[in-house]
Amino acid sequence: MIAIIDYGMGNLRSVLKKFENLKIDARITNDLNEISNADKLILPGVGHFANGIKNLKEKKLWEVLNEKVLIKRTPVLGICLGMQLMADYSEEGNCEGLKWFDADVIKFRIKDKLKFKVPHMGWNQLHIRHPSDPLMKGFEANPDFYFVHSYYPVPEDPSFITSTCDYGVEFAASVTKGRMSGVQFHPEKSQALGLEMLRNFISSLASNT
Repeated sequence: MIAIIDYGMGNLRSVLKKFENLKIDARITNDLNEISNADKLILPGVGHFANGIKNLKEKKLWEVLNEKVLIKRTPVLGICLGMQLMADYSEEGNCEGLKWFDADVIKFRIKDKLKFKVPHMGWNQLHIRHPSDPLMKGFEANPDFYFVHSYYPVPEDPSFITSTCDYGVEFAASVTKGRMSGVQFHPEKSQALGLEMLRNFISSLASNT
């Protein structure tokens, strides 16, 4: 079973619908027992970083997620804000994150604000750095995915970056560290390619070490 973590932020139904299309048992949940017994986790999210961290703690999800990911090494996919919450720190709210991988989340610093409006919204190309990464399996070099964000993570170790995107600046569009993976774009809004990436998560990420 895949647990889609409900911490009060994110378009959870869109994510669930993708898994229903794949005929995969996935559930939107904040039930601690369900999360503890899940085979894989999805940490979605849209909105403000500090509010996301606050909600994780208030809903008592902080401890169970850390146990699942850091101790039990359950595969997890963070989407958009969910990916950012996995980092050390964000400028958005001057707030510490889950610290699952070493990265700071920063706001776009773009000079040409007429050409590159913030938030970055719409379709854009990925530049795949690690085609052998489980999530990137089967994709061409520059697939298009859908983005909506004003902030992005800057990993301390660039080897974690599996793809980048150009939007006035080159930024990390996806990361993988062991069984933890995150994407800044929205696979649930990215039509067929997004569905394929979620299929990759289901079939491949569990064997990554």
